[in-house]
This record gives sequence, C-alpha cells and structure tokens, in this order.
Amino acid sequence: MKKEIQKLQKLIVICGPTASGKTSWSLKLAQKYDGEIISADSRQIYKKMDIGTAKEKGEWRTINARKTFYIEEIPHHLMDFLDPGKNFTVAEFRDKAVKYAKLAHYKGNIPFIVGGTGLYIHSVVDNLNIPRVPPNKKLRESLETKANEELMVWLKKLDPVTAKTVDPNNNRRIIRALEVCILSGKPFSAQQQKGEPIFDILQIAIDQPREVLYDRINKRVDEQIKSGLLKEIKNLLKQKYSWDLPSMSGIGYRQFKDYFEGTMSLEQAIENLKKANRNYAKRQITWFKRDPRIHWVKNFEEADNLILNFLEDGNKK
Repeated sequence: MKKEIQKLQKLIVICGPTASGKTSWSLKLAQKYDGEIISADSRQIYKKMDIGTAKEKGEWRTINARKTFYIEEIPHHLMDFLDPGKNFTVAEFRDKAVKYAKLAHYKGNIPFIVGGTGLYIHSVVDNLNIPRVPPNKKLRESLETKANEELMVWLKKLDPVTAKTVDPNNNRRIIRALEVCILSGKPFSAQQQKGEPIFDILQIAIDQPREVLYDRINKRVDEQIKSGLLKEIKNLLKQKYSWDLPSMSGIGYRQFKDYFEGTMSLEQAIENLKKANRNYAKRQITWFKRDPRIHWVKNFEEADNLILNFLEDGNKK
C-alpha cells in the first residue's frame, strides 16, 4: 500500500471551523506553491450569495476557452457557479473536485481543497462511492409537513450516526438523510463506501482557541451586516428565491426569515446568526476531530512546514 500511495499525485486539504482563517491561509499557500483552490464550502457554491456566505471578492476570467473564478490571482473551482434555485449533491462535488484536482496537476500546479464542509472533504479524501438516490417529490412533501424535532426523532432511529452530525435546524439536510434511508432501506451513513485512494493527501486543520474563534465569528457577522447582507437577502427574495430552497435555508440567510416576515427584531435575527455560526463551528470541530489523519496546527508557519515536507518528500521518491 505504501508504494501505491507514493505514486499518487499530491493533494492538500485546509479545513477547520468557520471563521478560523482558512481563506487567508489558503491564498498565501496557493501563491507560494503554485496552487489552485477547490472550494469545499457548501454555501459558497451559489452565485448572488456573497456576503452571507463570507465569499471573498473575485472575478470570472476566460482563459483557453475555460471560465475560472479568480481571487487574488489564484484560480478557484466550485465557487460562485450555481444558481441559488438549483441543488448540488455530495456525489457531484466529489466527481468535480477530483476532476479539478487532476487538471491542476496536468497544468503543473498543486490542488488545495479548502473549506469547512466535512462531508465534501470526506468524499474526496476517502474516495467515497456515494449511491445516487434521486429526490422523491411525494416523500419530501410528506416529510416537509413535520417539525424538525419530529424528523430528528425518526432520523435517530433510522440512522443515529447521521443524527449526531446533522444540524438539527437544517430541515433540508434532515429530510435528505431520511429520504435516502427510506428509499434505499439502509442508513445514509452506511452507504458511503470507501474506495481506493486517488491522491496522496495531507490534511491540515486550523486550531483556534474557542474564545478567539467565537470573537471572530461575532465580528464577522457585524461586518456582514455593515456590508449589506440585508440588501443581498432582499434582492434574492425579489427574484423569487424561496426560503425553502437549499441555498436560502443555509446559515447566513434563514436566520432572517422571521425578520423579513415582520415577526422578529433585527437585533434578535443578528444574535441568532451569531449563535448559529458558533454552533456550526462546534459541529465542524467535532467532525474533523474524528479523523486522526488531520494535523491540527496553531499557526501558519506550522502549516507551511508540513506542506513543504510533504511536497519535498514526494520529490525525493
């Protein structure tokens, strides 16, 4: 197995909780190591949703007949490409991420997968063979009539593993997990079959003290409000994007539903968003801590040294 791993192309993962500093680190690392970034953020995939997803400013460029999103001269993939009215599955992410990583190597660059969506990263790291269970409209309509609490009770019975990691407030993800369990007859968590490794992978997570992380989260939300988050949401609603869509039900948007419907103060909505982000960060840390292959680092220099050794080790072989 070790000899097989040595022959594989290199892939670097920068992960960790929201607001931990992944974006700034990844941009510096990609600049230093001729990298291309593949975003593993299930919210930043959407067009028209920039402020609420904490997306860095970038621009689309057409090079050799291929459109690519650039941030600070670094090519980014799987970011800012999907209409908010459409769905994007983990299986689709896995297939496209592998394609972009191989294309990066073909051009002589190093692929970096960067983000905090654990299942996205897991799908590539362990080359998951994810069953394609298509959406069932009638089943979904039936499940949508029930409260999240009731759905979670059901999910805990059918798939306790997924129930521990899913956001109990994320109606869409709960319903999807139940849909897969019911239609396939197997727990969603048991269907992610690992395949042979595709890449030689180094995984690095940013280890921020909890109080520092929470402070960064709170300040980022305040900055999002100043930058025009409410206007962004208002524009999406004007374009008839429903609160029930996967895009609009994500953190950064759904917390303002009651405010726009006149049943909650803006101050309370903002506090709810801060709390939702803090809770999300906790779940992300729990998810990534389960993987002993991830190197948790406290500063940029540690990450840089790990990457340098990882890449040099490959050149010696």
